[in-house]
Amino acid sequence: MPRRALDNPIVLAVLGLLLEQSSHPHQMLAELRKRSDNHAALITRGTLYNTVAALAEAGWVVSEGRQRSGNRPERTVYALTQAGHAELVRRLDSQIRNPEREFSQFLGAVTYLGALGPSGAVEALTERARCLRQRTSADEERLSDALAAGVPRLHVIEAEYALCLARAEMTWIASAIDDIRTGSLIWPVAATTNPATQHH
Repeated sequence: MPRRALDNPIVLAVLGLLLEQSSHPHQMLAELRKRSDNHAALITRGTLYNTVAALAEAGWVVSEGRQRSGNRPERTVYALTQAGHAELVRRLDSQIRNPEREFSQFLGAVTYLGALGPSGAVEALTERARCLRQRTSADEERLSDALAAGVPRLHVIEAEYALCLARAEMTWIASAIDDIRTGSLIWPVAATTNPATQHH
């Protein structure tokens, strides 16, 4: 199994799930997709099974046997080993301590915001802010319901963090829109010129 399989971001998520309870990959996939929109978009069945195989080869998880549910095929159940627990703690400690520069699609798009022109940028940013407000409102409600139902705050701390990031992004978007409209964010002529209309 290639070493790079152990560098996959979902390794931490899988180790974390197995810290909670032993599980088979099909169960892990369903749980990861339920917990995170990012995981739902990024994790395929093949990726997860390859990752679990790499974790087993590294000695971080171990098979506890096979389990059958109804008429479904038998599935191998995995448990976290002592070495896997130590690796989980090591990765968590490192990732929390060290603020890496994480490149998002939005950051990449903002880099070339000038290509949209002032009115196009305002329109796109306004729509993003609207979508963020809707999503944030729904996430706030889910978090509130979870806490009201007695879920320990520590178990939903990542939801708090995600909401904090979304609110900060909405604040920045509102500021950027205002700067465009007041003219304090200036578009150079070159940034608004369509290359197809230029004559060489």
